[in-house]
This record gives sequence, structure tokens and C-alpha cells, in this order.
Amino acid sequence: MRTENGMTGTGASIGRMIRAYRKKEGLTQSELADRLRDFGIPISPKTISGWENDLIEPGARTLLCLCRLLHIPDCVEEYFGNNPENPLSGLNEDGKKLARSYIEQLLSPTCYAKVPRVLPLPKRLLRLFDVGVSAGTGNFLDSDSYEEIEVGDEVPKSADFGVRISGDSMEPRFVNHQTVFVHRQEVLSSGETGIFSLNGNAYCKVFRETPEGVFLISLNPKYAPIPVRGSDAFHIFGKVVG
Repeated sequence: MRTENGMTGTGASIGRMIRAYRKKEGLTQSELADRLRDFGIPISPKTISGWENDLIEPGARTLLCLCRLLHIPDCVEEYFGNNPENPLSGLNEDGKKLARSYIEQLLSPTCYAKVPRVLPLPKRLLRLFDVGVSAGTGNFLDSDSYEEIEVGDEVPKSADFGVRISGDSMEPRFVNHQTVFVHRQEVLSSGETGIFSLNGNAYCKVFRETPEGVFLISLNPKYAPIPVRGSDAFHIFGKVVG
């Protein structure tokens, strides 16, 4: 098994730990991916499946977030079988129950309680692809031409990636070089704005279905609608959400 940094893991399995605690929490892989996104970690269900099948291991920050989300009390003990730094690790379940009962007594009243540290909410990391849609190539989502940017609450939680607008065809709503954020999906309703690949070129347009066929519509009236014909190589990358 190989980790994200290329190291070979031990015989223990982080994947089995993640799977067991995910199921204990009653979460699907998609639901866990959604919760990780709230922590600023844009992970797909496919990646979680890779973890659980020991094809790859999560990075350090991701693993810490998983421990919190899945209520894993001691990931060191889970992985190695014991944790010398944790006195509870050497106790059986009855001993741990007694120890926790005593800890609860120390915490109430709160004279022995530690003052909690208020941590800033982590920002999300999104990929911003280095391609101007309406002038870029149609396979940019599979390229390495992107940077990871931190975004806050100003960007919808449904956003999966960002792209930059090229040109004035979507003015006045979107201007040249503006960054737009996109939720990755392969189906749009008529009238929704999306990111598309048409015959090898990437576009930001309004998707329109009419009795005459499917068209990609610019908001700037000086640009004519672009028809999508049955013989065209056409793909929807996602819906513009911000």
C-alpha cells in the first residue's frame, strides 16, 4: 500500500479504520465527502473508496479531520494497537469506563476543566484552473494547470472548482478575467449557466433547450447562439454557482 507521499505503510490499515467508523456513524461515502468539504477538504467519494480499499492514505490534515468527524478517540491506538502516551490505552473497556466516569467528576464542577481553545474555522481549498473558458481547451479539468486557492463563505459550499472567464460574451454578469465557481455535474436544466466543452473548446454559456435543438447562449447580445448538433463532441462540466 502506498501513501500520498509515496511511503510504504505498515501492516495496519487506516482504510479499515475509516470504513469501520464511517459505518458506525451511519454515513455513506458521499455523505462523508460532503462533511469533509465543510472542513475545506474537497474530497470525492471515489477518493474515500480509495482510502477504504488501501489504495492510498489520507494526508495528515485530512486524517485529523476524519478523526473528529468520525469520533475516532485515539487513531494511534487504532493503528498500532496501543498508545503509550494515552493512559487509557492500556485499560480494557471496563477500565476505560471507570476512568471516563472519574474524568466526568473532575470536569463538573469545572475547576479542573481546561479552558477550550477557540480555533478559527478552516478555509476551503478549491482548484482554480489556469484556462480562460470560451478560449480554452475542452479537457482542462483533467490537466495539471491549476492552483489551489483558499475561499471563505463568500463562495457557495456547493462549488467544486473555479475557472476564469475569457472575453466579453457573458457581460454584464461575468466580465473578462473574472473568476467563477462551479458545481461539478453533467446535467443542466434549460436556462442554467454552466461550463461546457464543445468540439474541444471550453465555454461559459447559458444552456438552452428549444424545439429547434440545444444552444449555448451568450448574455452579450452581440454574440449569436451556438448550436449543439448531434455529431458534436459535447460535455457539461458543471453549473456556475458563484
